[in-house]
Amino acid sequence: MSATLAGRGALVVGGSRGVGLAVARLLAEQGAGVIVNGRDGEAVSAAVQGIPGSQGIAGSPSDPAVADALVDACVRQFGRIDILVNCAGTAEPPGSSILNVTSAQFHDLLEAHLGTVFETCRAAAPRMVAQGGGAIVNTSSFAFLGDYGGTGYPAGKGAVNALTLAIAAELAEHGVRANVVCPGAKTRLSTGSDYEAHIAELNRRGLLDDLSMQGALDAAPPEYVAPTYAYLVSDLAASVTGQIFIAAGGFVGRFDRQTPSIVAYRGHDGEPPWTVEEIAAHVG
Repeated sequence: MSATLAGRGALVVGGSRGVGLAVARLLAEQGAGVIVNGRDGEAVSAAVQGIPGSQGIAGSPSDPAVADALVDACVRQFGRIDILVNCAGTAEPPGSSILNVTSAQFHDLLEAHLGTVFETCRAAAPRMVAQGGGAIVNTSSFAFLGDYGGTGYPAGKGAVNALTLAIAAELAEHGVRANVVCPGAKTRLSTGSDYEAHIAELNRRGLLDDLSMQGALDAAPPEYVAPTYAYLVSDLAASVTGQIFIAAGGFVGRFDRQTPSIVAYRGHDGEPPWTVEEIAAHVG
C-alpha cells in the first residue's frame, strides 16, 4: 500500500486557510486533484494560486445547493470524488457561555460546524458508494469535552463526532471510510489577544490545567497536522474507519471508543427497581 493519491479527486471544505489550506496543499503534493472551498472568495483565489491543478469555489456548504455544487465540480473536474475533508469552522464569540449566548448565535455555530459536515457528507456519500469507495475526514476539536467552555462550538464538534461514527458504520459495507481529526494548530482562530485572554481565563477557573493552557497558547503550525489527514485518506489507512484522532504538533493520539461501565446491576425479573438511596450509594 502507498500514501500516493495520484488520480484521486478531493474536496477540501475550509481549504482556503489554516489547517484546511495545509491539508489541501499536501493532498495535491501527493497527487490528488483538489477542489478548494471557503466562504471568502479572495482567500479561495489566493489559496489555489499556490496549489497546482486545483480549482477554487467560494460559498458556504451549509447551504445544500453549495454542497451539491462542490461535489459536482469535483466529479466534473477529476472524474470522481474519492476524498472529502471538512475543515471549516468558526470561533465561538468571546466570553460566550450558557449564561449569555443567544439562540441565534447557538444555531449559527451549529450550522457552521455540524450543518456543513452534514450537507457535504450527504452530497458526497452516494457518489462514493456508487464508485465503490471513498474516504471522509471531518474536523472536530478537544472542545467537545467541554474543557474550553462555550456552547454551540463544543456542541457542534461533539455532534460531528457522532455523525461521523454513524456514517462510518453505515457505509463500511460500501467501502467508504469516515474518521475524525481533532487538530491542535496555530491558526487565525487560535491567535490574538481575545483568544489568549480566553485561554488564561479558562485556566484561572480550573477548566484547563497548566499543561493544556501552554499547549493551546504555543501550538505548532498547521503543516504539522496535515499529514494525519493525508494518512487517513490514503490506502495506508484502508482498514481504519470510525475513529477519532488527535493531531497536535508532533503528537498523534486517538480517543478510545466510549463504552459503558457497570455502576450497579440486578435482574428485573422478581427484583424491584433500585431506590434513589441505593443508586446514590453505588454512584457515590
